[in-house]
Amino acid sequence: MATAQCKDERVDRRASVKKQQDRPVLITDAARSQSEQLRSREIRYVTMMSLRAGCLILGAVLISIRPPLLALWLVLCVAGMVFLPWAAVLIANDRPPRSKTERYAGRPQTAQPMLEQQSAEEVKNRTIDAED
Repeated sequence: MATAQCKDERVDRRASVKKQQDRPVLITDAARSQSEQLRSREIRYVTMMSLRAGCLILGAVLISIRPPLLALWLVLCVAGMVFLPWAAVLIANDRPPRSKTERYAGRPQTAQPMLEQQSAEEVKNRTIDAED
């Protein structure tokens, strides 16, 4: 009777292990593919350049309607037209931050100096003289 119970437990364990292997593995820390990264950078670039075009159009509209503080509004529009292309290029050429494994991959491993093996008697009888 005990052997039948042991066999049943082994079968149950194998079934549970097999069920775990059939489940898909989730990879939450995987990096995005190159094409996904490129696509998101392109979207950000086009969005920022569209804002730049909007600043140009807004500046032209402001000149035609001459609102109060026109000079201030035009300075803001010009600043947007100058700053946005620079920022768009920086963001478009940016890549995701490197992981710890990528950072340490190029560095050579330095060996830690090991202490010499000494017996307890040698350590006990050692004297350190500071006047040498």
